Amino acid sequence: MSDITKSAAWTRLETAHARLRKQRTINLFDAAPSRAEDFSIEAAGLYLDYSKNRICADARAGLADLAVAADLAGAIGAMFAGEKINSTEGRAVLHVALRDFSSRAYKVGGADVAPLVAGERAKMKAFAQKYEARALTGFSGAPLDTLVNIGIGGSDLGPLMAVEALRPYWLDGKTAHFVSNVDGQHLADTLEKADPARTLFIIASKTFTTQETMTNAESARRWFLENGGTQKDIAGHFVALSTNEAAVREFGVAPENMFGFWDWVGGRYSMWSAIGLSIALQCGWDAFEAMLKGAHAMDAHFASAPIGENMPAMLALVGLWNRNFEGAAAHAVLPYDQHLHRLPAYLQQLDMESNGKSVMKNGARVNCATGPVIFGEPGTNGQHAFYQLIHQGTDIVSSDFIAAANSAAPVGDHHEKLLANFLAQTEALMLGKSEADVRAELAAGGADAGAIDALAPHRTFAGDRPTNSILMERLTPQTLGALVALYEHKVFCQGVLWGVNSFDQWGVELGKALAKEILPEIAGAGRSDPPRKNHDASTRRLIEKINSLRAR
Repeated sequence: MSDITKSAAWTRLETAHARLRKQRTINLFDAAPSRAEDFSIEAAGLYLDYSKNRICADARAGLADLAVAADLAGAIGAMFAGEKINSTEGRAVLHVALRDFSSRAYKVGGADVAPLVAGERAKMKAFAQKYEARALTGFSGAPLDTLVNIGIGGSDLGPLMAVEALRPYWLDGKTAHFVSNVDGQHLADTLEKADPARTLFIIASKTFTTQETMTNAESARRWFLENGGTQKDIAGHFVALSTNEAAVREFGVAPENMFGFWDWVGGRYSMWSAIGLSIALQCGWDAFEAMLKGAHAMDAHFASAPIGENMPAMLALVGLWNRNFEGAAAHAVLPYDQHLHRLPAYLQQLDMESNGKSVMKNGARVNCATGPVIFGEPGTNGQHAFYQLIHQGTDIVSSDFIAAANSAAPVGDHHEKLLANFLAQTEALMLGKSEADVRAELAAGGADAGAIDALAPHRTFAGDRPTNSILMERLTPQTLGALVALYEHKVFCQGVLWGVNSFDQWGVELGKALAKEILPEIAGAGRSDPPRKNHDASTRRLIEKINSLRAR
């Protein structure tokens, strides 16, 4: 594994950046009249404009050289070939196989897994169609029409995001809820709205041992049994998305209601597998299948397009430019679509859990910054919250602006105003406002010299804040699938470029292990005077304080 910071391409980029930092982004448009067209890509129903980043043709060529130095094309081929690119866990990474409806073979360890995918997908389809037809009934004989998905991380964020994004496709009379937090209030608030006789629980846990998920699942089962259901009825009211058949059977789930997936499906890439069952149930199988096909369209583009015309690769390279050369430590995802309000949270996990690493695959420390902090809110809400910092803060924040040209629910001129804000913000972030323009504006408004001197610094904007714009005709299952696949591949490309493994998450495991050790020390039912362990003084004191407060 080579360190790209030692490559000639990296040196070329440093030279290009030293030259560009003295320029304004708007001047790059003046120098190249076709810049907007040249710095944009269209694929799988999406249009990416990355021209408002302070990057020139020479820098872009340097980024392409960087991709060659990191053998990005080889890494893409290795992923699609089923090689064990998740090196620390010895696993292939083949979520692309989950959304391919062709007869193409996908080999893992020499065996074609495509038939397994097709078989599980057919089982999901049959179940979803029964649910849609109201053919699944509960213990009272009433059809099941309320869904409670219990999972966490990739078993929650992806399905929840997609179900919210596809709200116009919800099946009539169906309701979906998602429970993830081990805080009992989350489950309690959800169950207040549920009728046990009409509720279908989905327990989403690959191992069926995830502490938060199984704690919620056990409490949901107890609630079900205390409110009219019997042990026998569990088989018809609970579904398991897992690979642990023994634990699923012990819980009481019927074997035909167990849906599996494989160790080459990572958690944050699993919404395309059985983990996406909640999407298929709430939005209908046709919508779920269309989402898979939209993702596959982006996969096909990603696997075949040359780097300079490859939307995920270029989004990744521009992101690397902003992170490593422009110094953007944070990246905002700003969907101008209320139905995408959970997309930033989903991308937080996808990006930060994947590339929040400081060690390369070969065990050496990285010599450059890796994954940025991801945050965001839907526009225009974010404009009245954190855009102030993006415009005038001391740190450079890069941003992705996402919008659909047409609304799913046209009301008056709402969508036109939404789009006007979408366009205005990226233009304002690039152009800024010079002190001379501010002074002229204040003078034209009748301000005296003293007021102008006092106000001008506060109303000046530096500009040159990097943004990407992603457009689609409208938000549909197909374009949603393409959008999510775009970000999946972008994150993968950046991991390859930085030399880190984007598919493990050892940082998540450490906290879980310590929590299990601390749990017996928290005073609770049947426990008193919990045992002391060799904690640091702060943690020991906090445990004592918590137990004293609980004792009241």
